Amino acid sequence: MKKILFTFILAASFIAHSCISDNEDPVSVSPVEGAIADPAVGGAAQPNQVWIDLSDADSQGKPRQTVTRRTDWDLALYSGNEFKVVLNSSIMMAAGKIPNATDIDAVTETSVSALKNQVQVANFNPSNVAYIDDVAGNFPSGYTAIEGIKASDSENAVYLVNMGKDIYSGTVPTGSVTTGGDERGWMKIQMVRWGTGYKVKYAALNEATHKELIISKNPAYNYNFISLKNNKELFIQPEKKKWDIAFTVFTNTITGAGSYIYADFVTLNNVGGASAYEVVVPSPASGTEVYNNFKASDIVPSKLMSNDQRIIGSNWRNPVGTNGLEVYGDRFYVLKDAEGYFFKLRFTRLTSTSGERGFPQFEYKPL
Repeated sequence: MKKILFTFILAASFIAHSCISDNEDPVSVSPVEGAIADPAVGGAAQPNQVWIDLSDADSQGKPRQTVTRRTDWDLALYSGNEFKVVLNSSIMMAAGKIPNATDIDAVTETSVSALKNQVQVANFNPSNVAYIDDVAGNFPSGYTAIEGIKASDSENAVYLVNMGKDIYSGTVPTGSVTTGGDERGWMKIQMVRWGTGYKVKYAALNEATHKELIISKNPAYNYNFISLKNNKELFIQPEKKKWDIAFTVFTNTITGAGSYIYADFVTLNNVGGASAYEVVVPSPASGTEVYNNFKASDIVPSKLMSNDQRIIGSNWRNPVGTNGLEVYGDRFYVLKDAEGYFFKLRFTRLTSTSGERGFPQFEYKPL
């Protein structure tokens, strides 16, 4: 079901019930009624990234899900005016500039042996945040481990890339989660501009010649995605206005400890124009009751944030609760998508009914 935007101005007698607080703009009426959703994360190894469009329902009335495997892609090339490259944080990738290297074919494993010890994720070294992208995802302005690509080819460095970890294929105890398996190895890459697009030079560390991919920007999407492992461009995210939130493993940071890997993470499509905020219900009020009664007139537009993809993040669940794995019942989220639809959303489950991680559930309703 394609999205259709219906906008209307309410009569004066209904304004109190339908307008947004401190905002006299009309409310966009969503083409969906809301539902309970079960994102296809895939179990305790969390193999999938799930991109969800709240205002597009499938044949069962559920929000549209686009499911991709976390290891399908390695780099995301920004499709806007800037020339930026984003690493796949869901598989613990990292990148570091190789000092004084300008010729990709001259780089060997020996020449980067010391740097390999630094370009790591989740090793509790605070300095390793230099080798990952801005965790807020505030691109294109945010910091990226691979610097913005310069117009002059000679100004673009060669980078050592930690390709992260494969998806774990073994047995995971009930209630536990395993975010990574075997190491995926290392590559050297050099990015340059190619007209209005990109040329990607890349190779394994000891290869004397490199491969190349030419990528043209597609402005309908936030990014063009490529797999260095499979030597190709591919589609991962839906078009930039056709998803709102994503379920994924995610590389975040901990103050004083550097980068860290999180399961059960939910990101916001802030690059595509979505914004959101969290509502925490103080005790002794019931979070469920406040959520159920929350309406359009309760929205506070000034609280909406679009400069951080982690507004939901891992805040919705407690994996070490006193009563075991649990969803926080005292909070929910208000989300505005890129087309102006407002939703309320709360999480109802972290595990399957048998206690297995990687089977989250949430409910949502348009406002």
